Parts: sequence; C-alpha cells; structure tokens
Amino acid sequence: MQRAFVFIALVALGSCASPSHKLSGYAPIVTDTGSVVSFVADYGVLQWFDIPYAQPPVGELRWRAPQPLAAADQVIYRQSDPIICPQEANSVNGVDGDAPIGREDCLYLDITAPQNADGSLPVMFWIHGGGNRSGHKNSYDFSRLASIENVVVVSINYRLGPLGWFAHPALGSGPGTIANFGTLDIIAALGWVQRNISAFGGDKDNVTVFGESAGGHNVFTLLASPLSEGLFHKAISQSGYVQSLSLRQAHNREREFTQIDRGSWEVTRALGLSNDAVTSEVLRDIEASRLIDAFYSLDSDHTSPGIINDGVVIPLEGFAAALENPRYAKRGVPVMAGANNEEVTLWMGLNRYFVDASYPLTKWLPPKVTLKDPDMYKFWVRQRSEGWKVQGVDRPLMSLEAAGYDALYAYRYDWNDQADSFLIDFSTVLGAAHASEISFIQGKAMYGPIGSYMYPDTESARDMTDIMMTAWANFARSGSPGTVKGDPWAPFSSRAPHYMVLDSLGKHALRADVSSIDEILADVADTTLLDAQERCILAWELATALGDPSYGTYRRWNGGECASTDVRALRQEIKEALENEFGSASVL
Repeated sequence: MQRAFVFIALVALGSCASPSHKLSGYAPIVTDTGSVVSFVADYGVLQWFDIPYAQPPVGELRWRAPQPLAAADQVIYRQSDPIICPQEANSVNGVDGDAPIGREDCLYLDITAPQNADGSLPVMFWIHGGGNRSGHKNSYDFSRLASIENVVVVSINYRLGPLGWFAHPALGSGPGTIANFGTLDIIAALGWVQRNISAFGGDKDNVTVFGESAGGHNVFTLLASPLSEGLFHKAISQSGYVQSLSLRQAHNREREFTQIDRGSWEVTRALGLSNDAVTSEVLRDIEASRLIDAFYSLDSDHTSPGIINDGVVIPLEGFAAALENPRYAKRGVPVMAGANNEEVTLWMGLNRYFVDASYPLTKWLPPKVTLKDPDMYKFWVRQRSEGWKVQGVDRPLMSLEAAGYDALYAYRYDWNDQADSFLIDFSTVLGAAHASEISFIQGKAMYGPIGSYMYPDTESARDMTDIMMTAWANFARSGSPGTVKGDPWAPFSSRAPHYMVLDSLGKHALRADVSSIDEILADVADTTLLDAQERCILAWELATALGDPSYGTYRRWNGGECASTDVRALRQEIKEALENEFGSASVL
C-alpha cells in the first residue's frame, strides 16, 4: 500500500488551467536579472513569468549553492514551454510517459500582483509540494487571491530529488560540505525577492513564506536554517512535516541503514559506477535524465533522502532539534501551521486494498469506486490524519514555542462538501484530502477534469474560499489570521493548544485539544476493525511517518505485538497480490 497511488492529478500539486494572457502594455520592470515583460491575467492582475533568480545549476554548478546571475540586459518574456526541474513523469506533474522530464536550467520564479501596486503590498512567497521530488511553479494560479486580497504572490521552482538533496563523499565530506541544494535555491529566491520585489509593488519587509506538503516541510526548514535570517517575516505550513537524515544516512554506504532507500551510495551503484572510484567530475557529467532514471529505479516505500543535516544549511543536531533551539529562532516571525482532516485519503481512496472498482457503463470511462469496508477505512483515515496533525502541526509548534516564538496559530481544514458523482462519493472517499485546501486559498479549481467535483460552484465552496483567502491574507498583512466569520482565532501554545477548525457555513469552531502518537497507537490497540496484519501496518505508519522514524516505538507497541512483523515486506506482498489479480494496485 504505497503512498504513490494517485487519483488522476489529485496530488500535492494539482493542475490549474492556464489563464488567458495578453501583453499588458506596461514598460518592462528592470530587475538585477533582467527586464521583465508583464501580462494581464484573470481578475485584471498583472503576471510576470519565468524570471531567473540564479545561474543555471548545470555542469560545474550542479550540486553547488546557487550562484548570482548577472543578466540585467536581457528582456524576459514567458517561455513557450513550462519550465520544470528534472523529475519523473507522472500525474503529479501532469505529464504522462516513462522518460524523465524537465531541465536543469530551472531556477525561475513567477509573480502575480494587482495593477498599480505601490510597493507597500504584502508579499506571499509560495513553495510548491510534491515530496521534494516533483512539482513546479506552473501548477498554480493565484490571480484571484492577488486581486481580492491585494497581495503580491511569488511562485518558485527549486531543484528536486537527487539534484536537490544529495550527499556523496565524492562531492565533499569535510566541514562546510553542503547537501541541501533545493533548500538553498529557496533561500536564493527569497534573496531575489528582497532585492527586487518593490518594483512589482511588494513590500520587501513583509514577506510571508507559505507552502503545502513538501512546501510546508520546506517552510519549517527555513525556520530551522541559520542561512535564512531576515529573508522573510511570517510563515505558513500547510500539511507540512519535520523529518531529516544525517549525512551518513543520506549516503547509506553498503546499505548500512536498511530502512533507507535511494541513498547516494545506492544511486551511484544504479548508475553503474564505483562508489570508491567515482569523482565529482564524473557525477556532474551524468545526464540529468539518467540520474533521475537511476534514482527511481530503486524501490522505496518508506524513507529516502530529503532534508539532510549537513551542518551548514541544516544544523548537525538535526532538523527537529534545530527547530526548537533558540540559537536558530527567527524571533518576531509569526507562524501558522495546519493539517487536513482526511489527509491520507489521497493515497488510500484509489487503492484496491480499500476500494472496489467496477465499470457499469464502459471501460472508456473511469471506474465506479466504492469502499470495501467503510468503518475500517474511516478508522484508518482518522488515525493517520490525526497522526499527521501531531507530527506536522502540534510538535513543530511546540518546538517553536520552546525556541522563543510567541505568535503561533494552528488550524485543521475540514471542508468535505464536494459534489458527489455516480462514479465516486467524493465527500466520503476523499473529503478533506491532502492538498484539497489549495483551491480555496487560490480561489480556483484544481485537479483538471475532476476539479468541478472537488471545488464546486456552491454556496458552501464560496463561503470556504472567503474564509481561507481572508485568513491567509490577514496573516500576511498582520501576523494574525484574525477572525473566522467574526469568531476570534486564538493563538496556539502548549498550555492552550488552540486550533481553528476551518469549515463552511457556520461549521467552523475553535478547539483546544491535542493528541500524542502514543494515544493514537492506543486506539489502534483497542480496535476490532482491523485484522492482525492491518494493525501492524497502521502502527508502523504512525510510528515512522512524517517525523524522524521511531522504530523502537513500533517494536514495543502493544507489548511487542508486531516486533517480528516486517511491514515493508508485508506491504510489498499485498501490492504484488493486487497487481497479480488486477494488473495494478490502483483502480486507475
């Protein structure tokens, strides 16, 4: 039951229909990387596309910190093809096929702003999701948010996968060696914003970083990194998490850490190279597509390198520890974090282990999807989603409180009033799924052809759009989300763990309760809805997902019930059985 199961483009990124654009007629804006031509987009806002913020990280610059770009004499138009960093082609990025896509020359950003902005508008800096392995800036359209809330929105690309986070001794192993290249890209883009955003109407002294899933994860890294000081002033993490590996784990020589996949030692072997003899020159000379192929040729259903504790970008003590260390605190930066009420339906809802699929009309149409065991499904979703809130909201905010942050806010997104279909009961099978809140913040349907179901034109959806846009923009303006339909949104603290339940038409509510992984695991121990294997799988997921894995917690759980159960092997066995029976573990 791998988390890779995705329903069309129902993913941490989604897919937005491209708005119609025409040249605005305004003079190009001069930046330190070129003069940028503007377009008039939906809602009358201006948009600037494909602005380079650093030198292309190619050749000798691969696996190095992004370098400043001196190209002020170039005129920048929108490029004919979407700029995408190298990644696997899949429904996450909206491209089908077997060959990797993208190009290494991908460090570009887009800007959306109201016309006649005067340089005083809040800046909202969007970091896309996709597990830090997929995604791109072109998937989002914040025209409506910029227009209604009078803000400037910046969307960026950053290096992904083995090009973004990679630690190999051939590239350096002494003090000062860096491994978080994607994180450094984000920091470089924030530096570009500081130097240039006033020309687009934004206030460089009021920048809010916000992102979803891996984007929320990256927001937390900016709070932990000693290199991002002064580059932003507020932070929002949507369905983020805190997890990292040591340099030694990220290399994983001879598979020293058997639970880690796709370490640089394994990737180098998959490339047919000797880890002991390979040089930095050889590694930097490999085609990006070949590197991506090698990376994804290695199966992984658990942990593979992402954020790395390199001692430069992320302190050696680790991401989680650095987040609560006052030494790295960005004091005065308000932080908001939240999770969705049914986060994991995005991966479970189309997995044949949990659902049946039939074709009552024709196989030319998507299948009719029904839950095999609604009570079991609901329980599993509830425990995993509550675990996400613990690991991605409660723990990080408590860490930040310990570090000295004093303006913290939490939420849980609950909206599930989707329009159901004959083919799928969206509100039950998916509901408040991972990434589903993004449509309401940007005020535009995502997910391609199913967007009208997930983001319908109803009073409930319109109400939710108003709630989300208002809260996010209020936070960007003042550091507080304000009120929800007149009800105050109290701050979060360990003594009073308030969080706002975000829902439409009067269903919102302020709550103050917090769970722990141990309490959630106790519920799993008490349930009769799962069989023995399912209990072990769910216990494993709760103990090892989203935060730094606690294998000891899993082995000790419920008196050692699952200590001898290899969940990774069990999940692979289940996956292969489904593939043998149906051709795929996914219903699509």
